[in-house]
Amino acid sequence: MVRFLESQGFFIVRIRGSHHVMARQEVRTSVPVHGNATLKIGTLRGVLRDVEISANDFAQLWKP
Repeated sequence: MVRFLESQGFFIVRIRGSHHVMARQEVRTSVPVHGNATLKIGTLRGVLRDVEISANDFAQLWKP
């Protein structure tokens, strides 16, 4: 998710523990990074809501 957000113009503002705070202009979000653990669906939806990207847009932009 961090790499995806970076590809969308976000950058890491700070890292505290396992949470990366990312921003683009006034839009901010916190992304938990726990090794190779997959983000839970609720966490993913929360991050997408924070960065104002719909689930459909995310599916089209996602390049695994």
